Amino acid sequence: MIDKIDTERLILKPPVADDFGMYQQFFSDAMASQAYGGPLPNHFAFRKLASDIGHWKIRGYGMLTIHDRLSGEKVGSCGLVWPEGWPRSELTWWILPAARRNGYACEVSQAVISYAHSKLGWEMVETHMDDDNDAAKGLVKKLGGRLIAREVFPDEVERDVYSFPRGGV
Repeated sequence: MIDKIDTERLILKPPVADDFGMYQQFFSDAMASQAYGGPLPNHFAFRKLASDIGHWKIRGYGMLTIHDRLSGEKVGSCGLVWPEGWPRSELTWWILPAARRNGYACEVSQAVISYAHSKLGWEMVETHMDDDNDAAKGLVKKLGGRLIAREVFPDEVERDVYSFPRGGV
């Protein structure tokens, strides 16, 4: 398991139990968490945190809590996940509403893509999102994502799949 990933303004660390308040805050906000299955009651936000912690134990990579370097505040989560039964791994991220519009999602996504290539040895990092998630599509475009497929996922939703090849970010 990694200790942390540093960017210019942020520190990314594997999630811990103390991150529950941030998960509660994000997943209880209907607008913020809509693309992630929200809003969710607290016990489901806890399950999401527990899943993110457990993903590291099972896969050796996972979500990272994003900390503002100057204030120490937790502002969101970003990482790589591959749920059992899903056809692909995924770069994913979420930012608390109060911390949005600061370029954090782009900054941490670039750092995680670089980590996947350099430390995990992945030739390609992938992501996918629902068709109506315009914010995610905009970020993928900004990151240089390339459309590689359209697939139906186990939740029976058809999604575009984008790649970030080595050296492509």
